[in-house]
Amino acid sequence: MKLVDQYGNPFDSAILKEPQTARIALLDHAVVDSQLDGLTPARAGRILREADNGDLTAQHQLFDDMLDRDAHLRCEFDKRQSAPLTLDWHIEAPVDASRAEKKAAAFAEAMLRDTVDDLEDVILSLMEAVGHGFATVELEWQRWGGEWLPTFHPRPQTWFQTDLNRRELRLIDGSGQGAALIPFGWIMHQHKKVKTGYLGRMGLLRTLIWPFLYKAYAIGDFAEFLETYGLPIIVGKYMQGATNDEKSSLLRSVAALGHDARAIMPENMAIEIEKVSGSGDGNQHLAMVSWADGAQSKALLGQVLSAEAKATGMGSGVADLHAEVRRDILAADARQIAGTLTRDLIYPLLVLNGAAIDSYRRCPRWVFDLGKAEDMKAFADALPVLAAGGAQIPVSWVHEKLRIPQAADGEAVFGSSPLSLDGRGAGGRLAGFRKALLCAASAGLPCRANPGEGAAAASALNRTRLATLAALAAPATTADQTDPADQITGPLADATQPVINDWLATIERLLADNPDLTPVDIQQRLLQMFGDLPTEQLVEIMAQGYALAAMVGMDDVNGGQ
Repeated sequence: MKLVDQYGNPFDSAILKEPQTARIALLDHAVVDSQLDGLTPARAGRILREADNGDLTAQHQLFDDMLDRDAHLRCEFDKRQSAPLTLDWHIEAPVDASRAEKKAAAFAEAMLRDTVDDLEDVILSLMEAVGHGFATVELEWQRWGGEWLPTFHPRPQTWFQTDLNRRELRLIDGSGQGAALIPFGWIMHQHKKVKTGYLGRMGLLRTLIWPFLYKAYAIGDFAEFLETYGLPIIVGKYMQGATNDEKSSLLRSVAALGHDARAIMPENMAIEIEKVSGSGDGNQHLAMVSWADGAQSKALLGQVLSAEAKATGMGSGVADLHAEVRRDILAADARQIAGTLTRDLIYPLLVLNGAAIDSYRRCPRWVFDLGKAEDMKAFADALPVLAAGGAQIPVSWVHEKLRIPQAADGEAVFGSSPLSLDGRGAGGRLAGFRKALLCAASAGLPCRANPGEGAAAASALNRTRLATLAALAAPATTADQTDPADQITGPLADATQPVINDWLATIERLLADNPDLTPVDIQQRLLQMFGDLPTEQLVEIMAQGYALAAMVGMDDVNGGQ
């Protein structure tokens, strides 16, 4: 069956029946060698020159030796290598995706999440490209039911060479040019954003060869210093005209005395033990080691604070700045890994399984979630104020910033759901809310678009309630939309006026019937009559006003006012 690879080149799918390396016997007998024995600056330079000419084997053997030998380098490299594993990921359909492209994206994500268990190992293997310049994972495609699934085989960098132009990576097969990599058979990650140029020069570990070498010399010298530090000096004295054999005998005696605390020598020879009275330390050696450690941390992580705890005298600002540097590096690494996985894993997976995608340009993409949740408390304090000030804040933007997924239709949610309000258009901002409030308050009365239509059949109390709520339901004017209290003050005053008018009418009748009452008598009569005043309606109206004020404020926030 003919397929088309990521670059638009057709090929026969029969080449995928077995891994490409299974057909190269030379790789089965590759010897694991070390480059540390007798490593000198001159030899290190020779290894680098060989890599420049396309022979990468010795250079990558040295890189592996460095990571095995240097604990600090291993620690810092592991921090960067494992950082992308902390990120969530998903498969994203292309822009303006068709139904088939969305289906392909969902299929790829389901396959990788449900049937492929070692994706974390793949990402770790690909991150070796940061140090080596490139990393390879061979794909072995197997048929499971009606679907093609990959098995991953990370391959060492020592299996590869460059072509004569030193720009294309090929398998070592004993020929001068090497074997070209088969399409759909490899995940090939080249960390080009770290360092561009020839393939042999791209790895960061190439830069770190020299700090590693200098540190090895410093540690060796420091170990020799510790062997003799504080020990007394043993001096052997031989007589005038001593022969070479006598001198050798004296030297053996001095050595035996320092090691075994006993020795023999000719009678006319002498040994003196002189106590060291001066002082010394190994600060110079340790300073070199500290410099090399710092150089390794800076090259790999862009900072040093994550490797050592020390006071900077500048509070947490320096630590925050260094954390931002690490975050920037993580984002750059993740984007490059995502591009490689899209090209060498997602596209082959979809093509082999017959997904309806036109070309690699319309292929669904592997995307790492690089978003960072904002301070939820700060948002909770600021958003209501901004919304009350007129900021139009989309709910989707709030969910995105706080990293809170939006609930699906019918899904249970935590807390209270926002009111469904008619918040669009001047004068109608509270129409839906006010209508709902009228229905709830009418206590069984018919609920119509015009609240006054149900008042005729209601009791006196319900008529008062509906009249009050009808006044509250009146659209707010443009001038009083800025403050919920201003919006309801007038309607509440109008709603309570009939009750107050009844009180005034009672007082007027009292005065008309008793014109001779003194002010003291009037005060006492009012106090006696106060308990009979109809306060129930007033209390209810005031309670409805308080509730409405709170709900109008909520509507302002939800409506973006």
